[in-house]
Amino acid sequence: MNATSSDVAKHAGVSRATVSQVLNGYAERFAPETAAKVFASAAELGYEPSAAGRALRRGSSDFVVALLPHTTFGGNLQDLFEQMTVTLADHGYTLVLRMAGSAASTLDKMIAGMKPAAVFSLTPFTDDERAVLDRRNVLAIDPPSVSQVDYNRAIGRMQGAALVEGGHTRLAYAHLRDERHDPFGFAREEGLREVAREHGLPDVQVVDVSIDLDRASASLGELAVPGVAIACYNDDVAMALLAAARVRGLEVPRDLALIGMDRTDLSRIAVPRLTTIEYDMVAAAGAGTASLLQALGAGAPRPTAAPAVLSLIAGETI
Repeated sequence: MNATSSDVAKHAGVSRATVSQVLNGYAERFAPETAAKVFASAAELGYEPSAAGRALRRGSSDFVVALLPHTTFGGNLQDLFEQMTVTLADHGYTLVLRMAGSAASTLDKMIAGMKPAAVFSLTPFTDDERAVLDRRNVLAIDPPSVSQVDYNRAIGRMQGAALVEGGHTRLAYAHLRDERHDPFGFAREEGLREVAREHGLPDVQVVDVSIDLDRASASLGELAVPGVAIACYNDDVAMALLAAARVRGLEVPRDLALIGMDRTDLSRIAVPRLTTIEYDMVAAAGAGTASLLQALGAGAPRPTAAPAVLSLIAGETI
């Protein structure tokens, strides 16, 4: 049977009110030896304060909700949420992953039911979502609130710069063809277009690619190959086009240059080795979590400088 606050109070020789206040952040109101007795008794009995009780007192729960957009993800995203889960737990918070809904009313119902301490989103909140969060007085963290850098645009620019440096003058962008919403690809495409304009290159061609050999081959046929260099939405798209190029008898990078994104495990064994970009999920998670905890008043220091989360991984495809 789980220990109760009454058990702790009896063991420490104090009142239940004292136990409640000491274990809920007000130990400084009591003599050090009294607080020490309460902490020691709680630890010895294995007592854990009720999450529902804390939520009632504070007006919010210990939950931090991470909203996931309805889109495709690389496996590396697990690294981000694993680190966030551990770090938040060290500060008494529980990370809850939830798919974002298409309407702000869905967010409103979730907040009303869970009363989260904060809501964390991988994509910018819409105006309607911001209105809900402000009305509910919930701490809201999204990319624009913690960084002035648009990392998706930066990814497209880094891909473009690598292709131009490799001597390529005809650029294309390959989106992932998927029924789900894509909140990342268009910013990456625009970053690539910026690089093309800055270097006086022709307008960027655009193609949608399915992770299917026949369909990828058909998509490749929409481009004027040989002689095009493709920045891919992710490594899966790049691998599909690499296979399609082989079927079509194209040599990479002589006839077709490719650069991916994510540095997935499979991309590391591609032949030829795939040139790609790595997003340092650990650094990104650390910076985001530090900003979140600082806003929550949990005492985590904000990073002294924004981490360099993007790295070009040299391969043999450009």
